[in-house]
Amino acid sequence: MVKQNRWELQTQIVIVRALPGLGDLLCAIPAWRSLRAALPQAKITLIGLPWAKTFVSRFRQYIDELWEFPGYPGIPEVSPQITDLPKFFTRIQQQHFDLALQMHGNGNIINSFTVLLGAQANAGFYLPGQYCPDPERFLPYPASEPEVWRHLRLMEFLGIPLQGTDLEFPLTEEDFVALNAIPAVKHLTRKEYVCIHPGASVAERRWSTKKFAIVADFLVKRGLQVVLTGTTAEIEVTQAVRSQMQHGDCVIDLAGHTSLGAIAALLNQAKLLVCNDTGVSHLAAALKVKSVVIFSASDPHRWAPLDRDRHRILSTYSPVSCEEASHQRCLREDCTIATITKNANQRLIPPEAVIAEVENLLSEVTYV
Repeated sequence: MVKQNRWELQTQIVIVRALPGLGDLLCAIPAWRSLRAALPQAKITLIGLPWAKTFVSRFRQYIDELWEFPGYPGIPEVSPQITDLPKFFTRIQQQHFDLALQMHGNGNIINSFTVLLGAQANAGFYLPGQYCPDPERFLPYPASEPEVWRHLRLMEFLGIPLQGTDLEFPLTEEDFVALNAIPAVKHLTRKEYVCIHPGASVAERRWSTKKFAIVADFLVKRGLQVVLTGTTAEIEVTQAVRSQMQHGDCVIDLAGHTSLGAIAALLNQAKLLVCNDTGVSHLAAALKVKSVVIFSASDPHRWAPLDRDRHRILSTYSPVSCEEASHQRCLREDCTIATITKNANQRLIPPEAVIAEVENLLSEVTYV
């Protein structure tokens, strides 16, 4: 209770989490929900990437405003304009934050950025043996925990009561309007279609398009509608799946046609999702939509949905320590174990294994 009372005095809070993925922010929501419940009157600012503006507008109950991350030497997400950094720090120091929370990574580089924000107190993660701004408020980075729990452990450490582990993604009327404006959607029947998302931002995380095609053909033969989803950059991926299907003329390809809100509305009415480990997996978890998630070159212990009944995981992932990979300790912000595999086995998951998990989920009573 001593730590909790201390944080009640914090009315201006800034959070540093300038990461590019939808899952990166969704996995932090349980921690931010806890923070808001403990400090309902605080003004909470996120320092994030430009795309997070729409995310923040959707989660106003937890985050009040966004400041765009200007980049910082050693942080790969943004190439910094070094001459502009003094101006940024001057402006943000004038906000007189009470607390700066480093939730970006292990803190090896980003902790110095966080301290330069000029808050009265700093808290977050640090990598043992590296710079720790305040031992009383910085937690050794819990690299062995799932991503959701990494941030919840920080809340626990700071004496902030937890408010559950569920992800969230609030839907709006505008999301359904955007979805229904897509002509092909009128052919879909609620809870009678399955979404297949064969893309991923990193090519190594993509399962074979041919195998996705086999799964899609199975679903068509089972009497279900199939919808291919993806970003504009993933149009070629969905086209490859469709071209390799026996019944490609039976599927609806919405790649490049959906906004984030529209694809969330689409998933909300789907019977099931089959996908790689990518942002849409976390979106399905937030919407409590059943899913089968295929892990290739990423760690399922860290990134898979926590509910393993609703979400089925297939993986051949074999982690290699950073020491094995490069013969030196890895100090990357987002990594203490490299997401690489010992051999090129990431595509060895057979379509029959995915189909078996699909069948299991389809045969179960729908969750309420």
